[in-house]
Amino acid sequence: MHDTESDTFVYQSWPEKFADMLKKIGVDSEPKEIGTDEVEKDDYYSRYFAQTPRMVTNRGCIDIKNSNIDVVQIIQKG
Repeated sequence: MHDTESDTFVYQSWPEKFADMLKKIGVDSEPKEIGTDEVEKDDYYSRYFAQTPRMVTNRGCIDIKNSNIDVVQIIQKG
């Protein structure tokens, strides 16, 4: 007996996943490649707060269209 679902899946990066989620709620956005935006070259944390983790992972950026927000950076703490 065979399953009705296919065995293949489409791999999406974090920016692609978030851009798809935003599209579902009507926000026009475009995923960017990791490391291509100026905002990714700055520090991701502040040393002034003890609760702020110093280890973070850059997951990329999303360019938001038709908004006052230019770009959103996706980071993972921990």
